[in-house]
Formats: sequence, structure tokens, C-alpha cells
Amino acid sequence: METLGKTWLSVIPTIPSLENGIKTKKLVTNLSFPASVKTGIRCTLSGDGIEEKPSSNSTITIPKKSKMEEYNAAMKNMMKNPYEYHHELGMNYTLIHDNLIVGSQPQKPEDIDHLKLNENVAYILNLQQDKDIEYWGIDFDSILKRCQQIGICHIRKPAKDFDPNSLRGMLPKAVSSLDWAISEGKGRVYVHCTAGLGRAPAVAITYMFWFCGMNLNKAYAELTSKRPCGPNKLAIRGATYDLAKNDPWKEPFESLSEHAFEDIADWERKLIQERVRALRRT
Repeated sequence: METLGKTWLSVIPTIPSLENGIKTKKLVTNLSFPASVKTGIRCTLSGDGIEEKPSSNSTITIPKKSKMEEYNAAMKNMMKNPYEYHHELGMNYTLIHDNLIVGSQPQKPEDIDHLKLNENVAYILNLQQDKDIEYWGIDFDSILKRCQQIGICHIRKPAKDFDPNSLRGMLPKAVSSLDWAISEGKGRVYVHCTAGLGRAPAVAITYMFWFCGMNLNKAYAELTSKRPCGPNKLAIRGATYDLAKNDPWKEPFESLSEHAFEDIADWERKLIQERVRALRRT
């Protein structure tokens, strides 16, 4: 199995979970992957990128932050992970399973052509809100039109970026759409948010947890070993609880241990699958 395309991310090399796979040089870190995974990664040490030069009157001019800097600062502050999105390098993605790809937002109709012709993508599951697409100046109508022209089924299940509660509420319907698309078997499913580092991998991990017989930690480790990212585990556990425990006398999720619902019994998995598939009718 090959990883598709190139994934461009920046990482802070002191994160414990990444230490074993990093060889540090002065300015560049190279993140190692298993031999079966072929992914191009560019990793640079974090910095503000601002050079201060006093003028003749000793004032200092600090350039306004770019959209990318603002976005990455928000991601680090709110998601508490070291990863960065580099919009200028184009769409990036990773093959997770033979029928499932996780990546960043398509930016132009040519990206849709690439997914169809080179990766046999038949479905796109988009988790962005309208404001996410507008922020990056994407011509979304042209992307939708190209999907229709070449026979890609485009599905939207929006969730608010960097918001675990919004993600928790969206996961059942998004996973329902993903399960349906995979079961149709007409081609691969491309799941994306903006950067492909939070919402999209969370949906893929949740699908693997609920439908592929894995516990949460195994599904999480499998995906993040192929695509370095930091989706919110708490949101996935919460969505699992919401589906498996709907009795009026159930204990509040917030009062459970930090490892609750990292695994589920067979009967709970079956119940979750039934409830998720029932959402197709809504």
C-alpha cells in the first residue's frame, strides 16, 4: 500500500510521541515512516518568521500575520498539537486504507481531476463550514461543478474547526456517510477538512473504531502512523458514548474516567452501527 501525494507539515521536534521517529539537524527535522509508506514530508522548526529592523527613527515594523500564520496559531492554541498547514503547497493527502484517503481541501478543479484520474476517488466527504472555504478564497462552485462533470459524489457534513463539541455532534452523521460511500464500492472515498489534521482524520479514526473492530487507541495509532496529525480523542469518545448509552438514567459523560469508551463491547459496537446506519435516512 502506498501513501498518495505529498503531505507538507511542520512539526515541533520535542513532542514525546514523535521523538523516536525524528532525526534532528540544526534547522530541519526529517520524520521517518515505515517502509511500506511513501510520504514526502517537509518539517521545519517553528518560528514567528518576523525580522525586526530598526529604521532611522528607531521604530520597529512588524508585518501583519498571513492567513496561514493566523490559522496555524489558532490550531496550535485550540487543538494543542504542533502541526501546521501550508496552503501554498497545494492539496496533500494520505492513503489510510485501500478505499479511504484523508487529506486537505481541494483548492481548484484540477485537484478534483487528479483525485478521479490518479486515485480512483468516487466520493468526497467535505467537513468544512462555508466560512472555512471562504477564508482561503476557494472557488467552491467550480469544484462542485467539476465533481458533477466527472461523476464524483460530493457530500458535506460540516463541523466547526477547532471545536471538540461540534466535532462530537457531527461524527455520527459523517461516519454514516463514510460507511455508505465505502459500502457502495464504486471507488475510494476522499475525506477532507481544511488541513486534514483534525476533523477529517477524526472521522476516519471513528469509522475504523466503530466499523473495523478496532479499539480507539489502535485506530488512532494506525492512522497517525501514516499521517501525522492530532485529532481530538475526547470528541470521539464522547460521540461513542452518545450512541452506545442513551438511557435517561445514564451517568454523564463528563463524570467518567479519562479512558472511558476507548473500547466497547461487541453488543455496543453492533448498536452503534445500527444507529449510525439509521442516520442515512435523515
